[in-house]
Amino acid sequence: MKVTLGQDVLTDNNSAAAFNRDQFTKSKTLVINLMSSPGAGKTTLLQKTVQRLSQDFRIGVIEGDLATEIDADRIREAGAQAVQINTGGGCHLDARMVAKTLPEFNLDEIDILFIENVGNLVCPSGYDLGQNHKIAILSVPEGNDKIPKYPVMFRRTEMVILNKIDLLPYLDFSVEKALEDLKGINPESSIIEVSAKTDEGIDEWINWIRSAYERCQKQF
Repeated sequence: MKVTLGQDVLTDNNSAAAFNRDQFTKSKTLVINLMSSPGAGKTTLLQKTVQRLSQDFRIGVIEGDLATEIDADRIREAGAQAVQINTGGGCHLDARMVAKTLPEFNLDEIDILFIENVGNLVCPSGYDLGQNHKIAILSVPEGNDKIPKYPVMFRRTEMVILNKIDLLPYLDFSVEKALEDLKGINPESSIIEVSAKTDEGIDEWINWIRSAYERCQKQF
């Protein structure tokens, strides 16, 4: 019975994801699903990203948290439209939750939609939200054990943003070991090193988004 229930839940989710994907395709909107553990710096990175891209792109953000609109308020202050989803204890967003927020946006006026998932390295990776890209964010203070301990997250995402690299001189973290572990789990993945605090490496991340947007437009 447990297996059947799990299949039913994912079937419902995948149907909603297909609906979302259809909406995004019709509006030619690039959608990026950002996932990480709590405190990895997703919101700070998103703030910097919005500030850097908002002159050239119309940006929307779906914020996922257990409670409050703190992060959504930060994104609005950065200059993007943001809609908050409070899961009330749920450890991830699912496609049905995302679908319910879409009427809050005029997708025809959104070039890039970021989904900031609930902070968790387990649950979010298993749910298709209809996105174009799934990105994991790992921060230097979390240590080198996260990639091997949570392989499903890093196997199901196409790239890792290593945040808070300004702390590398002060902490026992090896970028080389992280890349080695990542390649052992997902040979197609890569790492972009950034500091959302100092802006180091942000240009590479911004350029990746611009390229992803161009590729996305060619597919429509």
